[in-house]
Amino acid sequence: MAGSWRKCRVRAVRRRGGTIVWDRFAASDPGLLRLTAGLRTVSAIALTLVVLAPLDTGVTHMVAGAMTAMTATFAIKDKLVRDQAATLALGLPVALVAMCLGALLTSQVIAGDVFFVALIFGAVYSRRFGERGTALGLVGFQIYFLSLFVGASTSTLPELCLTLAIAFGCSALARFAIVPETPQRVLTRLRDAFRTRAAQVVSMQIELLDAGPEQLEKVLDDLRRRTARLHEAALMIQGRLEEGTQDADKAALLQRRVADTEIATERLGMLLLNARSAEGADTLTLHLPHAPVPLTGDWRPAEDDATIALRRDLKALHLLVVRPASSDEGTAVAHIRNRLLGYRDEEKLPPAPAGIQDAFRGIGEAARSILGLRLALDGPQDESDDSPATTRSREEFDAEDLSIASSEKSEGEDRTGLQRPTTRAAFQVSVGSVLAIIGGELLSSQRWYWAVLTCWVVFLNTASTGEILVKGYRRLLGTLLGAVAGVALAGLVGGHTWVAFALVLVFIFAMFYTAPLSYAVMSFFVTAMLGLLYTLLNSYSFDVLVLRIEETAIGAACGIIAAVLVLPVHTDRRTDELLGTVLERLGDVASAAVEQLSGGPASDLLSRARSLDTALDELRDSTGPLTYPITPLRGRRQTVRYLVALLETCAYHARSLAATAELVPHSKTVAADPRLLRAGRRIAHNIDVLAAHVADDGATGEVQAGASIASTLRDAGSGSTSSGTVTSRVLRHLQRLDEGVVGLARPLDVPVAEGAGTKALRS
Repeated sequence: MAGSWRKCRVRAVRRRGGTIVWDRFAASDPGLLRLTAGLRTVSAIALTLVVLAPLDTGVTHMVAGAMTAMTATFAIKDKLVRDQAATLALGLPVALVAMCLGALLTSQVIAGDVFFVALIFGAVYSRRFGERGTALGLVGFQIYFLSLFVGASTSTLPELCLTLAIAFGCSALARFAIVPETPQRVLTRLRDAFRTRAAQVVSMQIELLDAGPEQLEKVLDDLRRRTARLHEAALMIQGRLEEGTQDADKAALLQRRVADTEIATERLGMLLLNARSAEGADTLTLHLPHAPVPLTGDWRPAEDDATIALRRDLKALHLLVVRPASSDEGTAVAHIRNRLLGYRDEEKLPPAPAGIQDAFRGIGEAARSILGLRLALDGPQDESDDSPATTRSREEFDAEDLSIASSEKSEGEDRTGLQRPTTRAAFQVSVGSVLAIIGGELLSSQRWYWAVLTCWVVFLNTASTGEILVKGYRRLLGTLLGAVAGVALAGLVGGHTWVAFALVLVFIFAMFYTAPLSYAVMSFFVTAMLGLLYTLLNSYSFDVLVLRIEETAIGAACGIIAAVLVLPVHTDRRTDELLGTVLERLGDVASAAVEQLSGGPASDLLSRARSLDTALDELRDSTGPLTYPITPLRGRRQTVRYLVALLETCAYHARSLAATAELVPHSKTVAADPRLLRAGRRIAHNIDVLAAHVADDGATGEVQAGASIASTLRDAGSGSTSSGTVTSRVLRHLQRLDEGVVGLARPLDVPVAEGAGTKALRS
């Protein structure tokens, strides 16, 4: 009996360990999007090779089939299955035409080059027509490039066309049967990843509570990183809601619940950090990677009763996060939930300093957000064990659900002519390709197309000269290392065709899995894969290795020259435009939230907060060239990092204000406070001044700095900030937002008028 019990326990431990490993893997790849993309592409290629092998297909045509299957799989990005099928069906005739023209023009040097440039222009310009236009343009370019790579001729056209048709068919089979993917399935996996990442954040918050002074900095860095990953998962869910949820109201509800959980979890980390500091925590630079530990007092681990209870309740909160509602059995989980929710209404708060009690309230808010997320994902649940606090939370959710109404998305201003990004990029890539053809031909009349391919690639998913420069550098670095690896592998595989194809599949999977993580690593796998393909074509040598690197350098240089000289978009100008957008949306969220907190009409604060997050992500990406390690402007890099960190902190506090404001119209325990409208005026004014200076260096406004928000509220009226009003919940966020906005004035070189803010508020 004892032996059987031990075996059962070992199996349970193994299952639990496997679950933990899988959860971590799923959290590192939200929605398993990278894994699915790699498996689908590899499956399409493997299936193509399996079909072609019994037909006595030559190695050249097998290489063509493998590359076509890869292109037909990765080029299609439509989210709906029916749209994917339509794009795939349209892609086959485009591929056949491109292959035929490549074979017909192979002996017509000038005509072939002119057509290639025209094809490149059309492929880039077609991006303006959405996912389908982008996919068809990419298919046309890649298949024409393939015709040059395999040396297509009119005599081999029938077999090549048959190979293309087989590859497209195998791609369809892999996409819709072997590795199927529906928007609903992707959304489900993203939700699971979000739950796992939320649990990881809470787990790290427990470590934060227990960390000693020597572990504090590492734990805090891990907490920052996991909080950022939680935010990433929330944004990915937002991008998939429309296609993955048929009911628009349900999509809006789920978006609201995910945002609530993200904000409540992030806020809890702030409160815990503040609770463990003797004099309070400075959270203004908390979002800055590798920043000093933001504490103004001594870090004092404690083992008093309140801290022990706090640790216990954090573990209970972690349990609520990791357990789906379907696994709740008995009354234990319900009792845990009821106890945590009671902290929202000041029920059984342990006697402790104010910072510790705020952390307990934060646990209550986080438990409420988890309850709302469970209701949105799993529907109504057993209410027989609900406490009064839980019942009130459910009533608040019901009131919010009734108020949600679908709203149409406002379309942004569409630029025309050469101001349209796709048109500008089409001209830039075309000019760069002409230069690449000339430079590539000077190096090699047979493999000049590698320079054109590099020029094409460095323009993909880039929007400024700096981004193109960084991408070109990464492409060259990855190509250099991949070419060396290709030589080594070519010597190892020799004439073993199927071993080489197996390694090609491994590299293709690695290429797709690492693409979102590192462009240089992806380029390494691409070049190593191409080295193996050259080996299969019996045309790989040391000279080809050197030529591959030279052609890549020429192509990257031509792309950079075209980006600088042809309708350039300088990094400074783009970042200024995006910074202005972030400030505009920050002011929009803050003003609307303060108005609703003051008793004004309800508005869609969640959509505004998500628009702010999207704009901030775009700004962060655009500053990549300015913060890249090889940039010579070290001081500027630090300034940009500091600026983005302050904006992230301001966005966090603005989101928290919006989340609290969402409670006011429906809550029976939290009332609006009209005094907050006066407190928000300085913040709105300062954001407007910053935006004006970003848009126009000659702007003359000054940022107003003065007394704290709390003191202006005391001067505005004699009422206290009791827990029955919303003021007690938002005062800290308003103060931090005010400090953050004033802090932005220094990196932006905007003058600050001390004391003016207080006079303006009192007048």
